[in-house]
Amino acid sequence: MSGLVNALVIVAVAAIVIARQFRARAINTDRRWWLLPVILAVVALREPGILDGHHRVESAVLLIAEMLIGVATGAGWAWTTRVWTAADGVVWTKSTKASAAVWGVGITLRIGLFALGLALGLHQDSSALMLGLAATLLVRSGVLVWRAQSLGTANGPAPAYGDGMWSARKERV
Repeated sequence: MSGLVNALVIVAVAAIVIARQFRARAINTDRRWWLLPVILAVVALREPGILDGHHRVESAVLLIAEMLIGVATGAGWAWTTRVWTAADGVVWTKSTKASAAVWGVGITLRIGLFALGLALGLHQDSSALMLGLAATLLVRSGVLVWRAQSLGTANGPAPAYGDGMWSARKERV
């Protein structure tokens, strides 16, 4: 994918994920919570320009720093997210104002890292940013699932409207 397409994917995924996390959502620990981060990582790692060919060591150091920022942002986001169990046993989550602050710090650090790369004359591809986003989402989701499982009640799917209702009417096939 081109850099523009990568940038659009990054912005779209981040916007969707952030918007969804600031609403209360039920957690289902049986879901494949790791799938989206793995897909983002695979897409990022398929790109040949993830490291600058002329400055491999410097760009590798920036990539490692990007990954560390991603892991720290994901952990901070997960630990500042409110997790609670409803009366029916379903575990719910909702990001807080502190979660927004963690995102703000993470974005600021990433901008600083990009500026450092520009100052050093490094070619920086959007794949590194996508890989950092994948790390953020993977760590956040993993910590939230672990927190939900530690509550001991989030093993089944969240109930849907009409669950447990008996119907005398036969459904058509």
